[in-house]
Amino acid sequence: MIRVLVADDQVLIRAGVAALLRAAPDIEVVGEASDGEEAVRLAAEHRPDVILMDIRMPGVSGIAATERILRAAAESGGQAPHVVVLTTFDLDEYVYAALRAGASGFLLKDTPPQRLLSAIATVAGGDMLFAPSVTRRLVEAYAQRLDEPAPEAADGPESLQALTAREREVLRHTAKGLSNPEIAARLVISEATVKTHLNRTMAKLGLCSRAQAVVLAYETGLVTPGAR
Repeated sequence: MIRVLVADDQVLIRAGVAALLRAAPDIEVVGEASDGEEAVRLAAEHRPDVILMDIRMPGVSGIAATERILRAAAESGGQAPHVVVLTTFDLDEYVYAALRAGASGFLLKDTPPQRLLSAIATVAGGDMLFAPSVTRRLVEAYAQRLDEPAPEAADGPESLQALTAREREVLRHTAKGLSNPEIAARLVISEATVKTHLNRTMAKLGLCSRAQAVVLAYETGLVTPGAR
């Protein structure tokens, strides 16, 4: 059973999404939040597996709420929820903000119901997910970011020095979009080993999601747009 928290300030959308999820046999809606502040509180109270998070909400935004929720999970040592940003906006700035915050997925609100249910199962399993219309723009946004000055401190290239050669390989393939089974086949190792390397990489770099690992790989130049 996948435990889901729905956060959206528009009551009709929130109620509609929650009703759709409650009709699914393998999903349990553990809470509904009307703003980011309530989402943070309910996430701490119910510890959902997946959070459907609106971006634009009064007070604390969905991006800020995502950062707070994942930071709290990391500090407590508990299992962090997988956040899927659900919005009407597919602007690059929101994609980047969601990725940097640690979101595992980004879907538009016109996503078909079955696609939404599939997305929840996908991120609950530890994979990333993005709406098809966002994918191309996301890669272009990476390219634009690479033309800007590199971030300092933990986001700088020196942060990758803590990784072993194999951990870098796994991170590189992850950033290129390969799934764990595909990485395992490429490197001739087991899926469990891939997961171990990726988990160690995230721990060493202080990351709380696979998405943040991908962002770091591009911004440090470990992977460049168009690389195979």
